[in-house]
Amino acid sequence: MVKIETVIMRRHFISHDYKDHGKQGSFSPQYMYMLYQHYLDKWTPHTASRWAFTLALIFGFMVRIMLRQGWYIVCYALGIYHLNLFLAFLTPKIDPAFSHDDADDGPGLPTKANEEFRPFMRRLPEFKFWYSVTKSTLVAFFCTFFQVFNVPVFWPILVMYFITLFCITMKRQIKHMIKYKYLPFSLGKPRYQTQENSSKPPAH
Repeated sequence: MVKIETVIMRRHFISHDYKDHGKQGSFSPQYMYMLYQHYLDKWTPHTASRWAFTLALIFGFMVRIMLRQGWYIVCYALGIYHLNLFLAFLTPKIDPAFSHDDADDGPGLPTKANEEFRPFMRRLPEFKFWYSVTKSTLVAFFCTFFQVFNVPVFWPILVMYFITLFCITMKRQIKHMIKYKYLPFSLGKPRYQTQENSSKPPAH
């Protein structure tokens, strides 16, 4: 309800104030922020197009790094930040390591017919994950236009260190999934057969 009211207020603000700002020939920071939030809200349900834009942005950033042959430390910092975001995206909101004894707070899916379906709740939701990845990539792209961030470094060491860190981190995350028996995504509401239905012979 709060989200709907916020969107309605933003649309009301834009529709009524756009003409006034257009007549004045200037846009205040508050109006620009509301306009930015308005189009960001309209883009929220389009997951595929959002990630296509972000992947194209990351690809453009990598191409610039390769062509200019510099700013490797910026690229490395961006990769570490994206890895941390990805781990938060895969991690449940309630860590089963601290709530495994409490069955009501666990993130696992139900295995009985009378249990309520509980989808996987992420520590970092998909939209915040996309927004953080996109914003950090834009910041890193902006840093490549300044020589002060072009710190001399032997880039193969950074690549090997990042690959090692990625493998160790993902191995630990996979072990965490196997230990507490959860998947980082929801497959939809499952249907479980009761013991009585499973014992009946199939109809001919």
